[in-house]
Amino acid sequence: MKIIFAGTPTFASVALDAVHRAGHEIALVLTQPDRPAGRGLQHLPSAVKRLALDLHLTIAQPSSLKTPDISASLRDIGADVMVVAAYGLIVPADVLAVPQLGGVNIHASLLPRWRGAAPIQRALLAGDAQTGISIMQMEAGLDTGPVLLQEAVTIASDDTAQKLHDRLAALGARLIVRALDQSFVAKPQDGSKATYAAKIDKREARIEWSENAETIERKVRAFDPLPGAATLFDGAVLKIWRADTAPAVDAPPGTIHEASSDGITVACGFGGALKVLELQRAGGKRLPASAFLAGNPVQPGKRLGT
Repeated sequence: MKIIFAGTPTFASVALDAVHRAGHEIALVLTQPDRPAGRGLQHLPSAVKRLALDLHLTIAQPSSLKTPDISASLRDIGADVMVVAAYGLIVPADVLAVPQLGGVNIHASLLPRWRGAAPIQRALLAGDAQTGISIMQMEAGLDTGPVLLQEAVTIASDDTAQKLHDRLAALGARLIVRALDQSFVAKPQDGSKATYAAKIDKREARIEWSENAETIERKVRAFDPLPGAATLFDGAVLKIWRADTAPAVDAPPGTIHEASSDGITVACGFGGALKVLELQRAGGKRLPASAFLAGNPVQPGKRLGT
């Protein structure tokens, strides 16, 4: 097939590599403009652009697809289909109408559950037992199109957003290749079962110790690596990267009940407790609890979150 590929982060670059290896003609790669990143705020290319350069593919980086000249230039390509994966820009109806078979999207959830920008994190936060990949025919609505292919994966008890992302990226790459090799027969979604995966707000990463331990533990995994579940310790930001639930303790939420090389046990709401296993002070490194305590003595009775 002759393909226009639209994507930006690593999740999309894994799919681009798979489509290229499968022998399809990638006539154009669309990716977002280079963005400032790092301490020096240098403009850096996306993961998709870096791979496209390595593969010697034609690249375009428009800041929007809503201008008439964009659809006209894409029409000249004569593509069979547009493949979209975590592109980050709205693909308007006139652009979707350009390829003969329209656009197909690689979405990291079992649609109609978790339509929207952050399906991986929302599945973890909700405590879902499984998630997966949906290959969807694109239409004007937000992730509302009929589904071509779908495959589930089990969410493990230690899955972080990064671990789950990597598994889903690999699965998405396999499924999009399969979808491109078969007839496009799609099944409509049941809109009555839809849930919305809103974009993550950094304020959500703040730990509320009044919540139960299970909710906080899921938050730690859902926000690893970004933005990182955080609390305050002696007035400074403390990020928690790994934790487990622990037996209930009799102390106000946020109170450190015990601090040992095995972990730092903190009281949570509803009588539960969280054992913190890996953490990081502002400006420091991620450390296991034993190494953290060696340089930061912690006394039981101190409160986190203040």
